[in-house]
Amino acid sequence: MTSENRVAVITGAASGIGRALAVHYAGRGVKSVIGTFTGDPHDPERTLHLVEEAGGEAVIHEVDVRTTASVEAFAQRAIDEYGRLDYAVANAGILRNSPLQKLTDQRWQDMLDVDLTGVLRTLRAGAARMGGGGAMVAVSSIAGGVYGWEEHAHYAAAKAGVLGLVRSVAVELGPRQIRANAVIPGLIETPQSLDPVNSLGPEGLQRAGKDIPWGRVGRPSEVASVIGFLTSDEAVYITGQALIVDGGLTVKMRA
Repeated sequence: MTSENRVAVITGAASGIGRALAVHYAGRGVKSVIGTFTGDPHDPERTLHLVEEAGGEAVIHEVDVRTTASVEAFAQRAIDEYGRLDYAVANAGILRNSPLQKLTDQRWQDMLDVDLTGVLRTLRAGAARMGGGGAMVAVSSIAGGVYGWEEHAHYAAAKAGVLGLVRSVAVELGPRQIRANAVIPGLIETPQSLDPVNSLGPEGLQRAGKDIPWGRVGRPSEVASVIGFLTSDEAVYITGQALIVDGGLTVKMRA
């Protein structure tokens, strides 16, 4: 499956699924604009090194998805650097633990500004620079996309909202032959899920993996390959959908 000469912008590409996607694209001839945030402790240069090691081409661009001007400049970097934009992937997100009684208006707003409105900004900026055949993917989560999650109401609400956003964008942009889809990752071993304060942490992931039919938690590359498929020409008639990537977690009957 190749997509020679295509160009993608990927938010949150300094680590995890975003990094894996940039490397995936490199193997298929897709150039990437690696979106990174100054507050992210992970090194985007590592992503760039892995892309180049895989024979690909990419540039690093700092982007704050909380700011429209920053996201517009990020999407424009693809045009300025490579002369086109074909794929936009809204992957940047934050995860914060907050019991309902401590979920202040500000905490709620901070979460939605990144995990939902940040997705809107990314898709909107991408669509403004794409021609027919373009494709966009937003990263949701089984928390909100399928399940509820205690002490994470703001996160789950944002991730559920991503699905409605993608469906509506798909309908609106269909006449322009631009597709919009979502992926719903299950338990994936990323820096976010390995955080023991705001997520499951290493031990929690290991325990949870035993209850997944596939026998383990997922890898970022396994989500990246699905995003790669959804943006490829092989998925040209798929739009407005949400694919769950979870090793069977959400379909397992529990006693």
